[in-house]
Amino acid sequence: METLLRDLAPQVLGALVRRYGVFDACEDAVQEALLAAATQWPTEGVPDNPRGWLVTVAGRRLVDTVRAETARARREETAAALDVRPPDPVADHDDTLTLLFLCCHPALNRPAQLALTLRAVGGLRTGEIASAFLVPEATMAQRISRAKQRIREAGARFETPPPAERADRLAVVRQVLYLIFNEGYATTSGPEISRADLTAEAIRLARRLHRILPDDGEVTGLLALMLLTDARRAARVDADGWLVPLAEQDRSRWDTDQIAEGVRLLTGVLGRVSGGPYQIQAAIAAVHDEAPTAGATDWPQILALYEVLERLAPGPVVTLNRAVALAMVRGPRVGLALLGTLDDDERMAHTHRLSAVRGHLLEMAGDPAAARQCYRQAAAMTQNLQESRYLAVKAAALSSMPAPGGEAA
Repeated sequence: METLLRDLAPQVLGALVRRYGVFDACEDAVQEALLAAATQWPTEGVPDNPRGWLVTVAGRRLVDTVRAETARARREETAAALDVRPPDPVADHDDTLTLLFLCCHPALNRPAQLALTLRAVGGLRTGEIASAFLVPEATMAQRISRAKQRIREAGARFETPPPAERADRLAVVRQVLYLIFNEGYATTSGPEISRADLTAEAIRLARRLHRILPDDGEVTGLLALMLLTDARRAARVDADGWLVPLAEQDRSRWDTDQIAEGVRLLTGVLGRVSGGPYQIQAAIAAVHDEAPTAGATDWPQILALYEVLERLAPGPVVTLNRAVALAMVRGPRVGLALLGTLDDDERMAHTHRLSAVRGHLLEMAGDPAAARQCYRQAAAMTQNLQESRYLAVKAAALSSMPAPGGEAA
């Protein structure tokens, strides 16, 4: 039920915004319709046309809200302008991509564009979006509220943006799809390590965007990156539901069809158009996927690709990953030195990944006591139950290992 409603939410919102044009009011109406569905469908059954049901109910709630909250004189004028006839619930329009462009309106700054799109199209909760942006949840809630207000004040229309705006807004759309995929592949909170509904939706939208813009190298690179990464999803947990790190995964469980498609897409674009961050990340994923074993991974090539990526799109997460590659090529102490440059970066204060990676490199360097402390710190910081459990077990396994001085820690 939750998966179905999450899939339908952006389609229903798009249908209402296309018809009525008032984004924030439409979103409120859709949320009420989703709540009604979550209450009624489990007992009454899912209707034959669930999308049409939601469109009809949301449309009625929107008109009722206008009538209830507008003064009498303005109410009649506004209701007439809205055209109280509900949109055709049978029409099979998928307005998701148009909704993406609306959320990436130039009246909004980049963080607001990303946050609003993740909320309206990706269906992520405010806390999930805050984790993706490495900011407190209260800050993200205010950002989303202001974004909806700016959309209304700008008089944004539900239509494909003009050519002059398309490139900038397309860059945001790509980033939004990337963040939706990341939240699905490595869920920031909750009991599951991943959410197939989010990864599938991100891939679906990326495929559609690629069909519309087949010559855009970064759209192609983004789709390839998603496919090459998602191909490993089945091997990320064992039969008991425990997290399995990349180096220990059963590679026979990787999806070879997705890997082949991702490599084909990437090969078709590399060298034909200038490389961008998504193409480089896809190339890194391809190197991992094409290695028959973890030991056969071409880490020097991965390190070189991360050095290119850091020049194209510098940031703490790229540096974090480059530190791992550097450790695999030149030794853990060299990687740890690079990690140290991130200690004062406030963007890393809200994520467990810095402590987790430091623990891994300290373990490689033969310092189990320090590694155990980092693993414990990371386990306490993450809100994902599976990651927390994995990190806690890693810390416990190091308790009986000797410290550098030779005695058990």
